Amino acid sequence: MGTVGAKDVPVLMSPDGLRIDGRREDEIRPIRIVAGALRQADGSAFVEWGHNKVMAAVYGPREVHPRHLQENHKAIVQCRYNMAAFSVDERKRPGLDRRSQEISKVIGEAFESVVFAEEFPRTSIDVYIEVLQANAGTRCAGLVAASVALADAGIPMVDLLPAVAVGKVAGEIVLDLKKEEDNYGEADLPMALVPQSGRLVLLQMEGHLTREELAKALDLGVQGCREVHAKMKEALRTRYAEGDGGAA
Repeated sequence: MGTVGAKDVPVLMSPDGLRIDGRREDEIRPIRIVAGALRQADGSAFVEWGHNKVMAAVYGPREVHPRHLQENHKAIVQCRYNMAAFSVDERKRPGLDRRSQEISKVIGEAFESVVFAEEFPRTSIDVYIEVLQANAGTRCAGLVAASVALADAGIPMVDLLPAVAVGKVAGEIVLDLKKEEDNYGEADLPMALVPQSGRLVLLQMEGHLTREELAKALDLGVQGCREVHAKMKEALRTRYAEGDGGAA
């Protein structure tokens, strides 16, 4: 979320309460989820969320590499989140940067809290998330793709993990920021939760919110996560109804 001059900031909210892409404050961008998108992986998913395009693949449980990371009583969850060099308009150096490493860590920790890792001691569950096209909210789209991929791989979990970002734009709390809102808004709050219990497993914030705004943002985020969760379940139902016909 960069700092720019006022004359450079686009109009993010119309007088009648419509956002820059015509959505209301509580509306999510269109989401398409395909489970089982890759044949070679144990589990996989492709997510198209607004202009984001994200692929996730899961391998394992399998032998741990490097071996010194092995846990005797449970599996470890290793996550690699990467944005392809061609995923953004601006020039990006290929490979993992500090931001990608940080997101890899928080997504891995989120899954460690819901995967029944004790079922697979001394193994690794490897999650790969590749952002092919980015337009804000990529960590949430990546987490959703990875969660569906884990379920597709048959990894037992407490539940699927939906995620969504809430933010403050033109003084208003809004759901699912797009690029312009993320760049020029006042706050960004990505979150993920376990739908059954409402337990938050990922919560980060950039920017500033009052106590009242934070409470509203969390309520809106829970609503958004439940909407995403329904789409994740539908993608898996479609996958199992169709078998392997959609895998590439």
